[in-house]
Order: sequence, then C-alpha cells, then structure tokens
Amino acid sequence: MEQFVIGFWGCYFGATGLMLVGSAFAYIRSLRRVAFNAAMTSLAAAFFVLAFLGAFPIESDALRDRFLAAVASLVSALLVYFFFATLGLLHQPKIRRRTALALLALAVAAIVTGWPMPPMSALTASIAMACLLGALALALSLRSARDGERLGWVMVSGVFFMLVAIVGLGWIALNRAHAPWQVHALSALAATAYLTSISIVLWTRYSYVIELREVMAQGPDYDPVTRMRSHSETEQMVDVAFMQHQEQPMPLGVIVVSISNLYALEKLHGRAAVNHALFVCAGRLRRVVPAHVEMGRLGDDGFLLLKGSSNDSGRLIRLARMVQSSLSKSMVLNTRLEAGARGYKQTRWAVEVGVGVLRISQADEHAAVAVAMAQGMSRTAWSYPSGLAWYDEKSREIVELPGDAS
Repeated sequence: MEQFVIGFWGCYFGATGLMLVGSAFAYIRSLRRVAFNAAMTSLAAAFFVLAFLGAFPIESDALRDRFLAAVASLVSALLVYFFFATLGLLHQPKIRRRTALALLALAVAAIVTGWPMPPMSALTASIAMACLLGALALALSLRSARDGERLGWVMVSGVFFMLVAIVGLGWIALNRAHAPWQVHALSALAATAYLTSISIVLWTRYSYVIELREVMAQGPDYDPVTRMRSHSETEQMVDVAFMQHQEQPMPLGVIVVSISNLYALEKLHGRAAVNHALFVCAGRLRRVVPAHVEMGRLGDDGFLLLKGSSNDSGRLIRLARMVQSSLSKSMVLNTRLEAGARGYKQTRWAVEVGVGVLRISQADEHAAVAVAMAQGMSRTAWSYPSGLAWYDEKSREIVELPGDAS
C-alpha cells in the first residue's frame, strides 16, 4: 500500500512542478503578477503538504505538533489571501493591506491562543482555523459563481478540494501511525484537483492579459468581438444575413449598441483605455449573447447584432435588455499599457450605452439603410432613461422600451 501512497503524492508534486514551470513562463512574458500568484500558491501548498507528511525531521512529537500548528495557521492564511487576489477582491491597495493584516493577525492569534494548550490540541485548533478560512473562501466563491462569474464554479470546486485536502492532511498529522492509505489517496487527489482548478483560473487570467495587451496595442484594427483585424468582416456578415433574409423572408432582428462616452474617455485617459473598454464590452457581449446571434463591430463606438428568424419580437426585446443591462455595468480600466497594473494606474468607468432594436419584415429592405437606422436609434436611446429604443412597425415610430428585464 505504501507504493500507492507514494504514487498519489507523486502525482500531486508533479502537478506542482508543472505549475511552477508555467509560472516561470509567465514571468518571462513579463506577467509578473500572474506568475507570482501562481508560484506562491503552488509553493505554499507544497510546503503545507510536506510539513504534514512529516518531511521535516523533528524528533520531538510535541515540537512537531507546535510546528505543524504554526504551518497550518500561516500557510492557510497565505493561501486564502492569494485566493482573494485571484477572485479579484484585492484590486484597491487599501483593501489589499487590510486583508493581509487581518489574515496575519488571525494566524498569529491562532498560534498564540494554542500555545497554552497541549501540543496536539493546538494543532487541532489550527487545523480548525484553516477549515474556517476555507469555508469563508468557499462562501465568497459561491457568491461569485451565483453573480455570473465565468470561472466561479471552477473556483468553488477548487476551494472545496482544498478543504478536503486540509481535513485529510490534518487526519494524517493527528494519526500518523494509523492513517489508512485511503486517506492519503483522497488527500493527494483533492490537493491535485485544487492545484488544477487554480491553474485553470490563473491560465484564463494569463490568456486574458495577453489578449488585452494585443487589443490595447493594435486598437481599431483588431476586432474584440469576432477576433478579426478589420470591420470588413462585419460588412460581409450583414450582406450574407440580408441575402438569406431575401431568399427566406423570415423577420430579421437587428440590434445596435452604441457607447456614448468613449470620446470623453479617450480625452481623459488616452486611446489605450478606450481599447480596454471595447475589449471588456466585447467580452460581456460574448457571455450574454446566444450562440446563434451574429456579432460584429460597428464603427468606433458600437457593436452590431443580427438575429435570424425573429418571429417573436418579445425574445428580441429580452435579448436587447440583457445586452443593455450587461454592458451598462461599470468596469475597472487600465489607463496605461501595462495590463497588470493596479492602484493608481486604473480607473473605474461607468459605461453609457444606447441600444437600438429593429425587426425587419420586408424582404426588399436595404442592408445599409436598416443598419444605419438601427444605429441612429441606438444614439437616440442615449437620451432615454432605459437606454433602449424600439421601432414600432405598426405606428412606424421610435419608442422607448422599459428597462425592466423581468
């Protein structure tokens, strides 16, 4: 059975080595914040595992339990701190400092509180504190997942596996001579799954930063929605959609999104901030728009959505409301080309969005005229409280749509 134990823990340390290699690669690409978070997470977790497996030769059982109690308190606080950073809760320097001090104070308090206790009781108390911190991280990740965070459930699973690994390693440390091999196997698999989940989140963050740098550097020549270099593909998309509409006269839904305050953003913070804003808006569009809806850039300040077979105008209106609600949320923008910048290099920006919604039923409608009309409606919607403008085919008037998406 000892071979099984060695094999499972060998798998975990192999995953740790791969994560460190990935961190070095990210550091070479000048993504130092991502590389630092990944390296420190993997090293801290590996140190925790090595200590609880008895890798450090400490002859006295009492001294060993005191040492493991300190390791459990300090390393769990460090892991939770880096998890908060990955979750995006530590953007502001003041919050970052307060969180670090609070976690450090909690770890020190656990060590000091456990000092008058017997060594094994102090170790048990420190393991319980680590589990409580893990439960806090699990609650925050659950809230993030319910709020629609793209990788929220990956983070939930990662924290869950971390809790399983902590409990298993605590069992091993408290019953070193009698811990069954199944506990070792479960703990090793949970620790490996935790590292894998964190690696997925950090890799997604890494690829996001790489893509963001390219967008901020290339500007309007790089389409953040379709991942194409120019607007010509959007024009081709419109021509194809209207040709299909003429061949099969099914109503065609046209939604145009226009952002009113991009010009002011450029004057205040430069073109790089505008490119970042367009990039974030495009990412939000991809998350909220169904796969069967075609998307493309329209001009320098807008996006075009085409929805075929729009017999149900209610669905088209609901889609427009979802788009307006998603894009109208404020965002944190980089004001310099360093994509990993924090603090004073970033600014919170409130997006002002107008959405024009048009349903085309006539087969002889010209593409350019319809798109121009929808774009004009989206600009008209800037003056509406809801930010939504709809063309009523019966009255042939542009009317405001209520913003309630219930």
